[in-house]
Amino acid sequence: MKTTLQRLLGLRAAAIYGGSRRGGGIGCNPRIIMGLLIIGGYMAYHWFGTTEYQNEFTGRKQTLAISTPEEEIALGLQSTPQMIRESGGLSRDAAGRALVEKVGSKLLSSTAARQTPYQFKFHLLADNNTVNAFALPGGQIFITEALFRRLKSEDQLAGVLGHEMGHVVGRHSNEQMASTRLWSGIAQGVGIMTSDGHNNTGAYIAQMVAQYKVMKFSREDELESDALGVRFMVQAGYNPEALIGVMEILAAASGGRGGSDFMSSHPNPENRIEKIRELIAKEKARGPQ
Repeated sequence: MKTTLQRLLGLRAAAIYGGSRRGGGIGCNPRIIMGLLIIGGYMAYHWFGTTEYQNEFTGRKQTLAISTPEEEIALGLQSTPQMIRESGGLSRDAAGRALVEKVGSKLLSSTAARQTPYQFKFHLLADNNTVNAFALPGGQIFITEALFRRLKSEDQLAGVLGHEMGHVVGRHSNEQMASTRLWSGIAQGVGIMTSDGHNNTGAYIAQMVAQYKVMKFSREDELESDALGVRFMVQAGYNPEALIGVMEILAAASGGRGGSDFMSSHPNPENRIEKIRELIAKEKARGPQ
């Protein structure tokens, strides 16, 4: 799709530039015309090719690349085998797999997530090196053995899985696809307009700005999933304080590296702890739902 769009925009820019030369022209740099056409094309596609959605879990209005949950489910199921292969397959620990499925099922049956069309399934991966958990669109949720072995309680496992469920019902991957496509297209157009064929500083800055915008969305998604994870834990009868322990585990696994959240797709675990404490206080104040 991207290649076709670029080809069409290129032909359009060439036609304009050709007309300029033949007729004395508009006297405009063809790179500016090309850049504006690319930016306009991506903005138009973002406007007409996306879906507006009011998310009942987050209370936010979202702009989505994929309109229906069924399409998200299909995308997630299609990607699942590759994710499992890249992580060394499923864990051979039958008891561990059973525990992950048990906790995931309890979270699902106790919360409003069960009323969604998403096909939740919880996987324990064999990867012993990468401390990670992630979710695919549509409900496929994964945790690596490297993280699973570091957890100290079932409540902490519930915190990890509840957080990933938050990504699914928050439709974060879907929203990210729309945002990434738009900002990458804008960066491409700005890069073309500011490049003189020798110095690409403008293109580099444009890409950095686009990357920061996308990463900012990602950090906000993580905090939103923390909030949903806390809510799901409370509703399922788990101790939400355990999610703070998960953040401490992630901080230790990162080697204690702190620093700024700038240019980081995930908020600093230490910074998230204070946010989680606030979320727990708010959730307790809400009372039983």
